[in-house]
Amino acid sequence: MLKVGVLISGRGSNLLSLIEACATSGFPAQIACVISNKADAAGLGHARAAQIPAHVISHRDYPDRAAFESALDSKLDEHGVQLVCLAGFMRILTSWFVDRWRDRLVNIHPSLLPAFPGLHTHEAVLAYGAKLTGCTVHFVRAEMDHGPIILQAAVPVLDGDTPDTLAARVLQAEHLAYPAALRFIAEGRVNVYEEKTFVTGAAAGDKALFNPS
Repeated sequence: MLKVGVLISGRGSNLLSLIEACATSGFPAQIACVISNKADAAGLGHARAAQIPAHVISHRDYPDRAAFESALDSKLDEHGVQLVCLAGFMRILTSWFVDRWRDRLVNIHPSLLPAFPGLHTHEAVLAYGAKLTGCTVHFVRAEMDHGPIILQAAVPVLDGDTPDTLAARVLQAEHLAYPAALRFIAEGRVNVYEEKTFVTGAAAGDKALFNPS
């Protein structure tokens, strides 16, 4: 069983999808701990309800990012964590932490990277007039929202969408994509070569999603 640590800052909906996946029979990973940098993060309640060790390590309690990340790293090591999943963790990690967990640090972003990195993603998608968006699970690199892509899911942008309606539909895809990517990793099926991932034994669909069709 791959031991996973999840870092959060807020409501933890992707955390909940990972908790539910790990609770299913035969899933090859378990969540060893959840860490939030905010004491009022709702996601901590999901962890405690599932009897997963939940910790608050506030960045405000440390003099700099290095000290904060050292505390994170120590807590992850304490729980024997082998893979770190970022699930709405609203802190930019330094290159030290990213390199420390290279190819063992995963993030999910609500767009089809490399398109629309950063914040306010859905507003940017709508402003640009994109017809397709989605979500991306990727290994983390020091540059924000960059790194080898593990899995992507496409979501159509509908006429009349608002940032909220689009975000809700993309979030549904995230809740399927993140557990699927975690399973691939936990089964040892994801390999990184020249900053690209190769997933052994995974089926690729041969149909295109058109919008408008």
